[in-house]
Amino acid sequence: MADLPITLTCSDYARIMLLASGEVRAEGVDLRLITSKPASWDDRQEMMRRAMHDPAVQGGEASMAGQLRRIEQGDRSYVALPVFVLRNFVARDVYVRGDGKIRGPKDLAGKRIAMFNWVASGTIWYRHFLRSVGVDLDRVEWWVGDCDTPSVSEHVVTLPPGVHAPAPGRVLSDMLLAGEIDAICNPQRPKRYHPANGPIVRLFRDIRAVDRTYFGATGVYPPQHVMIMRREAWERNRWIARAITDAFAHCGELFNRATRQFPYVSPWLDLELEETVAVMGEDFHPVGLEANRRAMEIFCEQAHRAGITARRIAVAEYFAEFLES
Repeated sequence: MADLPITLTCSDYARIMLLASGEVRAEGVDLRLITSKPASWDDRQEMMRRAMHDPAVQGGEASMAGQLRRIEQGDRSYVALPVFVLRNFVARDVYVRGDGKIRGPKDLAGKRIAMFNWVASGTIWYRHFLRSVGVDLDRVEWWVGDCDTPSVSEHVVTLPPGVHAPAPGRVLSDMLLAGEIDAICNPQRPKRYHPANGPIVRLFRDIRAVDRTYFGATGVYPPQHVMIMRREAWERNRWIARAITDAFAHCGELFNRATRQFPYVSPWLDLELEETVAVMGEDFHPVGLEANRRAMEIFCEQAHRAGITARRIAVAEYFAEFLES
């Protein structure tokens, strides 16, 4: 019997390329992985749009928060696989004025903090991180807008009362430099960022130390994007959920092995990997439900705490179809 053809979309992450090239295969599945153009933020967004809306594919990379909101609304059109293709410690995403008075998290008390979105996966982790470094979120004045240029997001929501949006034509970077806000949380570096002498700098100078502390306290390397499948594709052959998940896991194992045996991407990659493993363990980018249960529990709890979901979604509910596979 011929393998079952399935097409999924994903960003051009190095760790999934053996699967995209066909070197790694999913048992019983003729898996085609369409990846974004190299180093293109816009095309990565297009891969996520296609995963949701292109009838020529059966799913792909998606926002964890978007899937969470669909589940709360009773929409089970998409099946989540415990494959988290994007993770990010978020200390590096917090920016302030280089000549400003914000020098540490304690200085953010009662200040004006802006984010690129209100309900995106990354912003759920921003709130969790800021709490972990002692910021009282109840005292924050929140702003939501584009950092430098207008962007298109799947997370189209009405901002809650008390959450502010910039005036038309204004962007967060300009507001930061004008003293109208005090900090920006954003996944892309602001255009006027420079680590040494830029008008915009990162709040945390020793990001590794901050990330280690966060991981030590939580045990979590925050996942943000998850792989999803159209329900109709899963319904016809439920076993494919685990077959595809297993293929991503095997691909990750081979990527980890390759980077350790041939650490020549950068001069100090070998040392970086040794340090990472010493802090986070051998499999610091795990695939599978149990290895990610703690992260998912925190994510679902923080989404509920922020009012993004009216009830706390259980991890078993999030991955209900996968558990039935």
